[in-house]
Amino acid sequence: MTDLPEHRPSAEDEPISREPYQWLGLTLITPSLLFISLLFLLPLGMTVWMSLHSWPLLGTPRFIGGENFVELFGDGRFWRSIRFTVLYTVLVTSALFLVAFPLALLVDKPLRIAGLFRTIYFMPVVIGFGAAATLWTWLLNPDNGVFAELLLRAGIVDSAPRPTESFWPALLVVILMVVWKQAGFTMVILLTGLQSVSDDVIEAAKIDGAGPISRFFRVTLPLMRNAIILALVLNVTWSMLAFDQFFVITQGGPRNSTVTAVFSIYLESFSSYRLGYGSAMSMVLLIILVAISATQMAILNFRNTQE
Repeated sequence: MTDLPEHRPSAEDEPISREPYQWLGLTLITPSLLFISLLFLLPLGMTVWMSLHSWPLLGTPRFIGGENFVELFGDGRFWRSIRFTVLYTVLVTSALFLVAFPLALLVDKPLRIAGLFRTIYFMPVVIGFGAAATLWTWLLNPDNGVFAELLLRAGIVDSAPRPTESFWPALLVVILMVVWKQAGFTMVILLTGLQSVSDDVIEAAKIDGAGPISRFFRVTLPLMRNAIILALVLNVTWSMLAFDQFFVITQGGPRNSTVTAVFSIYLESFSSYRLGYGSAMSMVLLIILVAISATQMAILNFRNTQE
């Protein structure tokens, strides 16, 4: 009987140790974990802790449990600021889409100067909200502002307009400023959605006899849904957190009618020096934002499931 040769395990048969790769992955994500812990989790924990205290700017904090939240539910000024913030969010988000979508369609055309248009439309995005609001405050100045001078010279008005002294004109000029500043960013997001639509799909729709309008609403729009949802989530979140533009341009006026939710938190925390109550307001605003974002994501997942 012939003896079988002894099987010697080769290098390929040896189990691969994944431990070095696990340590490498942990090392790579450690900076991100530290960044998130220091700049998000720690402030969030501090905000929750402060919301349970009577926390004056100077003096010793005192634990009061949920009294701040009980007072908050009866605070008419805070809920008025929430209603105004929701109104502003609906108007400015609609205006941004109405302006950014045509711009995205325009710069998506195969033109030689399309890159120049993209740069021009995107340039205001790099300006900070505080600087942009200060610029528009100067432009709107009734005494030496550019807008007042142009309207007077054109004979459209008899006296210099003062838009910040009435509610709707004040809200309108803030929306105009935000659209001027942010439309370029929304345009870029929508443009990536447009460019992700395959030419083969469009050609197939043409062969099937679909016209330009039918192709846009039945093919292009459904395929760029993820880009639309991303732009919607970002714009809604930023609008719900609006502060700089109202703080600089309207300063909450006229008669506190343009005080947003974040503006209200700022006034309570740094004008009334009630840091604990301001933290409770921040927690309520965070819950509202999470609910809105979760609803938007649930709608997106529901549509994906339907397909």
